[in-house]
Amino acid sequence: MMNKKKTFDCVEMKNRIQAEIQAEYEARRSEFSSFVEFVKASAMKADYARALHSKFGAFRSLTSSPISG
Repeated sequence: MMNKKKTFDCVEMKNRIQAEIQAEYEARRSEFSSFVEFVKASAMKADYARALHSKFGAFRSLTSSPISG
């Protein structure tokens, strides 16, 4: 079986997207208390993220322990 020739580079695409996200954060840094808050706000722009949020509840803090005790 012959493989299809890739028309894009996954690593290049990932690096480009990460650089775009970082540049947007740097430009809007004063609007957010942290990068995590920026990511949360950015995610909530998407319909699917808002739907997941309403279905499963608020984002859990990255610093909170998943095990309560």
